[in-house]
Order: sequence, then structure tokens, then C-alpha cells
Amino acid sequence: MTVLAIEAAGPGVTLQDRGRRGYLRFGITAAGPMDSLMFATANRAAGNPPDATAIEISTGGLTLAAPEGPLGLALVSAGFRVALDGEALPPSCALTLAPGQTLTVRAGPTGAWGYIAVCGRLAVAPVLGSTATHTRSALGGLDGRGLRAGDRLAVAQARAGDDAPQRLLAPWLDRDPARIRVVLGPQDDYFSPDQIAAFLEGPWTVSARGDRMACFLDGPPLTHMRGHDIVSDGVAMGAIQVPGNGLPIVLMADRQSTGGYPKIATVIGSDLGRLAQAQGGTRLSFTAVTVDEAVAARRAEAAILKEDVPREPVLRTDFSAQFLLGLNLVGGVTDGRA
Repeated sequence: MTVLAIEAAGPGVTLQDRGRRGYLRFGITAAGPMDSLMFATANRAAGNPPDATAIEISTGGLTLAAPEGPLGLALVSAGFRVALDGEALPPSCALTLAPGQTLTVRAGPTGAWGYIAVCGRLAVAPVLGSTATHTRSALGGLDGRGLRAGDRLAVAQARAGDDAPQRLLAPWLDRDPARIRVVLGPQDDYFSPDQIAAFLEGPWTVSARGDRMACFLDGPPLTHMRGHDIVSDGVAMGAIQVPGNGLPIVLMADRQSTGGYPKIATVIGSDLGRLAQAQGGTRLSFTAVTVDEAVAARRAEAAILKEDVPREPVLRTDFSAQFLLGLNLVGGVTDGRA
């Protein structure tokens, strides 16, 4: 069985599958990917089911090796800096990691999360039917924790990938976070019409203190019309709570199972990844849509993933002097006096 070796991992690097379903009523968080479309795209590019276990990378970065390779990988990110043995690769690419090679992923100018899917199956035991890591409750993944240097991940049915690195062409992942679609409610009646209008218009600024549990927004505080406490009820990923300070909190993959603040709206499923990828300091506004429009957007997203992810060869553009001197760039000699 092939092994994927973790040589370095920053905070927030975990194993995730589609999430732990059916346990919220018991207070158990679903976890799963922060950006489900990017996660599924990586799996699709690796030839895996869309919900297969993959590595979720945060801006803390990751360094990998395959000492018993070769092992095919599909890496999908918005703008991370990627290098194979120091040679730059596109932020989204497919490659074969050979023994002795090192793949390095670091934060870039855009994006907050990336995904690496292996050509094979990460052999991790499920907990409550899922391998998704929820670190706060130490469930799933590798001993319920984030990945760290020295970890070795077994890969079953391992396959090599392309002979040379390929650029993955996934234009559906070019998503502008400036406008996020929401369905109003379920407690939008706790806010007056002018406050709902203020919420939609913003603009809001994504706070740098967000994590897998929640995205915090800064801006002009909203005012509650009927107080800021409700009887706690269940929350979905994307639910937007407005606590007493009036600043919205968008609940994400590692959210709690219930909440006692009124929820002014819920981010639609197709825009959750768009929001998750917004780095701290990003400015955004909201657009209210109907449930039917939200469902249609989700169906369009699912249709994309029925097709293979296009790819093209990576063309090398950085040539060192040592590399050029090692080539025969002269095809012959002529006498200019002739």
C-alpha cells in the first residue's frame, strides 16, 4: 500500500469527505469541506467519487512526499502558490508525485482553502459513517485532529497520474465573492424592512478572525426589532446569525448544531464556497433570491461535475542559466563572410 508522507502542515489542514450526515439532532456537527464545489472538482480530476476523502489545505500550507510512489494527485485551489521540487506549478493542477519529489503548497494572493485528492483511496477509518475531521470534538480524520509533520497516510488502490504536470481548467471556480446570494429568514421578522435593506446592501468586510466554524462580518451594526435572543433551534451551514452587537456571523462547516440568535438569512449552497474563499479584508454584499432560484443554482453546479475536468500541459516559462547551458541551442555554424 502506497504512503503519502506529510513533511509540513500549517494549522487547519485536515482530512474531509462530504461530511457527517444525520447526526445534527444529537449535537454532532457535520464538518465536511468548506468549499464543496472545489472539493468535488479535485476528486473528479483524480478519478474519484465526488465525496471521496481528500486533504483540505488552509492558508497555513502543506508539504507532501510519496516515498513509495509514484502517486497521482489532483490539486485544486483558487490562488495558492504551488511548487514541485521548487518548480512553480499552476494553483490547480494534476501531477504524479514520484519518490524523492516534494510538493509544496503555500498561501497566495487569493483563496483561503484548497484540496488535494489522491488517485486512489485514502485509507482512513470512518467515524459515524464519515472520515470528515471535526477538531473541536476530535472526531474523524486522523485521530480527530489536523494533519502535522510526520503523519503518513496510507493510500489504497494507488495509481500514477499524468507523465507530466497538467493544468486543470475549471472556470466554474472563478467566483467573485463581492455579491453573495441568500434566502431571507427564518427569523427575518426580527428586523425592520430598513434593516433588512441595510443587511443586503452592506457592504460588509470579511474579518480575519474567521475559521471553519464561522465567517465574521464587520460593518455598520444592524438593529433588532424584537430583541436578539430566540429559543435555540437548528442551524444549517450558511445560516447568518445576528447577535447583540448587530454584526452578522455566517455559520460554516464546523458550526454548532443549534443557535439562539435570530437568523436574518441563509447563504445558498452554491455560494458557500464563494464566501469561504474570501480572505480577510474582502468586501461583499448580499442579494436575496428565492428557494427555487437557490435550487436551480445547485442543480447547475451538480451538472458541471458530471463532466471530466479539462486539462492542458504545463508550459515551462522559467529557465535558469544552468538549465540553458546544459542544452544544445546551436544547430550549426556559418561563416558570415561567405
